[in-house]
Order: sequence, then C-alpha cells, then structure tokens
Amino acid sequence: MSKDRPIKRVRADWNDVVLVCRKCSRKLDGGFGKDGEQSFAKALRKASGGGKGKDRKAPLAVIEVDCFDVCPKDAVVAVNASRPREWIVVPRGVAMEAAVARLGLAANDAEAA
Repeated sequence: MSKDRPIKRVRADWNDVVLVCRKCSRKLDGGFGKDGEQSFAKALRKASGGGKGKDRKAPLAVIEVDCFDVCPKDAVVAVNASRPREWIVVPRGVAMEAAVARLGLAANDAEAA
C-alpha cells in the first residue's frame, strides 16, 4: 500500500442531486416525458435542462440508486439530496413541471439566473 498518496479533488458543476429508485423505474418501463415513453430519470434530466445527469459538467445530477423500500404502485420514488427528509412519490404520467417544482428544483434555477 502506498503511503502519502494525496487525496485529490474533482470538480463538478452540479447544483442539485436527485436520487431516483432504479427498481421503481424499471417496473414502470417508461410513463414519463412528452410521449410517456421515457423513464422518470431521463424525463427529469430533460425537463430541468440537466444534460446527461451523471456528467460532472451538468447543472443537475439525476442518479438512479438501489431500492428505497417504499415500492409504490404505478409511481417512482425520488429524493432531492439537499432535502433528505422529504421523499416524493411521483405517479406515472405526471407533468414533469410539477415533479421539478415538487423536488424543489425550479426555485434553484430561478435563483441561479
């Protein structure tokens, strides 16, 4: 084991991080976005202008994580990492603008502008 290896810092441009249940997303197989054919994570990235989501240069990171053990029917569980006490259950087909606002992402975009 190497001694005295420095801890490096990697820059990211993320303003927000949203965690989305991978299991819920897989069970729904789409149901979000303009035509209802996108996963929640993909539709959220597009609706919020977040780019590729895991890309370090995107303003928003949407990361699919293991199960939250809530398992709602016809919905996805999502958490804004800056609000860990508030988990939201997003039903299939909900307007993405409503999901963005409920996650508290719309206010942050307005402050940045």
